[in-house]
Amino acid sequence: MAQEMGVRLTKIRDHFKMNQREFAKRMGISQPALAMFEKEDRELKDIHIMRIRDEFGVNELWLRTGEGGDENMFTKVSREDRFSINLGKLSITENEYVENAVNYIAETDPEKLKIVVDAMRKILGM
Repeated sequence: MAQEMGVRLTKIRDHFKMNQREFAKRMGISQPALAMFEKEDRELKDIHIMRIRDEFGVNELWLRTGEGGDENMFTKVSREDRFSINLGKLSITENEYVENAVNYIAETDPEKLKIVVDAMRKILGM
């Protein structure tokens, strides 16, 4: 198990196309510490596992045990929960444009909303 956890940690980092320095910064640790975790010279503590889970949406059980294989790497989130999580993130933004856009979308009439949705789909390639 311990040997495989370093491999799983590297898979998470590779998934996000991050180097060790970038990934370590998001975890709140140093790059050398991350390298030791990946090489399994040092064991991940619960606090590190929880940070990875929360910061990257990783399935904690998969990270600890590998259960379910790589297709179980990420926590499955329902559409409603995803909406609630993202709405929560937007509610604490300090970006005035995002605040205005959310307010406009929430308060616009259905015909204008359709135009906004169509434009966002084109812009974001959805």
